[in-house]
Amino acid sequence: MITSKQRAFLRKQANGLEPIFQIGKAGITDEVISQLALALETRELIKVHVLETSLLDTKDALNEVAQKLKAEPVQAIGSKFVIYKRANKEKNRKIELSKKCAK
Repeated sequence: MITSKQRAFLRKQANGLEPIFQIGKAGITDEVISQLALALETRELIKVHVLETSLLDTKDALNEVAQKLKAEPVQAIGSKFVIYKRANKEKNRKIELSKKCAK
């Protein structure tokens, strides 16, 4: 669980990111989850666009993806959401959420 200050820090980091995935009318499939897991391992913080054809609410999609990936939901605005998960491999860790965010 991340704190509100850590979440604010992650929102700031995600501000300039472009969405790297789209969730379409097929919804949240196992293939989408596996691709998101790979992207989270290498990037730690990703932005996803939920298309109108998917008929999914953005917040519901964020919560479902976060639960399946055991990741942290960061933000859902409009048709986009941001998700964070710390990389398992030390070499892939780029974002440090330690003491500077906890104050």
